[in-house]
Amino acid sequence: MVGVAAALIIGGGVLWSQRASAEAGLFPYDDPVAVAKGEVLYAENCAACHGAALEGQGNWRERDADGYLPAPPHDRSGHTWHHPDQQLFAITKYGSAALVGNGYQSRMGGFGEVLSDADILRVLAYIKSTWPGPVVERHNQINAAAAKS
Repeated sequence: MVGVAAALIIGGGVLWSQRASAEAGLFPYDDPVAVAKGEVLYAENCAACHGAALEGQGNWRERDADGYLPAPPHDRSGHTWHHPDQQLFAITKYGSAALVGNGYQSRMGGFGEVLSDADILRVLAYIKSTWPGPVVERHNQINAAAAKS
């Protein structure tokens, strides 16, 4: 697909401006500075639950004794890459329960009060930067499909 000029504007300011394809989505996963900052933020805010190597918690598909699902992996073995960027951003900012609704309970609270929108995007960029090429390609296709709907 032909590249287009893109600028992501959050909170009235431009986070970054780059040549991007429609499939690339929101995350600057190919920007080494954003990814490096995201890696630090991930370690500080996410690794305690999702693992230092993005491996998630054990038995992440099975509810624990309290009825909660453990933190899923963010590596290629998890389902993170099955969701478009906008959804991943919203889950991270507002928390799973806020997005699912209907009394859904989750230990994944929102980080909107802790991290800026730009920092959330950097964390997600770091996560995406760790995926193998075919998974990144598939995720970009998911973003493209979501953009069309």
